[in-house]
Amino acid sequence: MKALNPTLSQLGWKPFFSEQLSAAEDCSYQPVRVMSVHRGMVTVSGEGIDDSISSSLAAPKGPEDRPTVGDWLLIDRNSRSVVRILDRTSLFKRPAPGDDRRLQLIAANVDTLFIVTSCDQDFNVARIERYLVLAREVNVCPVIVLTKADLSPAPDGFVEAAQALQPNLQVELVNGRDPVSVGRLAAHCGPGKTVALVGSSGVGKSTLVNTLTGSDSIATQAVRESDGKGLHTTTVREMHRLGRGSEGGGWLVDTPGMRELQMSEVTSGVAEVFDDVVATTLECRFTNCTHADEPGCAVRAAIAEGTLAPERVERWRKLTNEDVVNTGIAAVRRGRPAKIGKRR
Repeated sequence: MKALNPTLSQLGWKPFFSEQLSAAEDCSYQPVRVMSVHRGMVTVSGEGIDDSISSSLAAPKGPEDRPTVGDWLLIDRNSRSVVRILDRTSLFKRPAPGDDRRLQLIAANVDTLFIVTSCDQDFNVARIERYLVLAREVNVCPVIVLTKADLSPAPDGFVEAAQALQPNLQVELVNGRDPVSVGRLAAHCGPGKTVALVGSSGVGKSTLVNTLTGSDSIATQAVRESDGKGLHTTTVREMHRLGRGSEGGGWLVDTPGMRELQMSEVTSGVAEVFDDVVATTLECRFTNCTHADEPGCAVRAAIAEGTLAPERVERWRKLTNEDVVNTGIAAVRRGRPAKIGKRR
């Protein structure tokens, strides 16, 4: 649901962005927000403008110098060409699937990340942790949204498993078709707020989007009974207006289901999500401990004592090593030496 001639404030404009404009730019150029991204084009919205323009920048400097959904752009008022991308409050990105030297931009300037998973076979702790790492790395508030609560015989077990991943983690159990149930997410969806919605296909993301936006414009599909997996119904990253009426609420970025989510340049995010494991490693006798067979290994001792779960340590190890490898590739892609930490 698009707003009619939205103001900058309604679109999510903040002092962080206005402070980046010089007096001359404020007069000559117009700020607009990217609503959706297509091949070579972006749909933008601003005061008095709702149009598709070329996404090309005059002098791009790197793989992040291209617009993605949620970005704020300065465009020339006459030619409507893109002058520059304003600095972002946050940027979700990942190595492109099947191409380890290309970067895929997911969404920018997001306030809250809804990590959507269903109360069935899709619930996967390792995948949820990956999304949590992405959110923590860019200082975006994560909220785990458990869907299909009405179809599960024991949904509380999924809530407990999700809450155990991090202290004070917000977990909401919802029926995506029920506006009252989905209303538990309203605090994150107010005017000017931007939320992004991620999760694998078939978890009810499109149903949730329809309820949040008060529309049924997003197609939905049933999951396969054989394995509980769904087909992609969202194929383009785009912004949807939240709420009903011309005023509406904030904005929601829907993303295609991600079958592959590689970690890259997320060292601080991994450390925050696995802070218990990281704190234990600091107690090891040797700073370069691999937690395999070295004497004085605090991690192995914690596993033996039952204070650390071996499967959690293994997930931390896997994500850390993956981040080291992909961060090195990212540095090569940018043409500069990599600052690579040690592997675990």
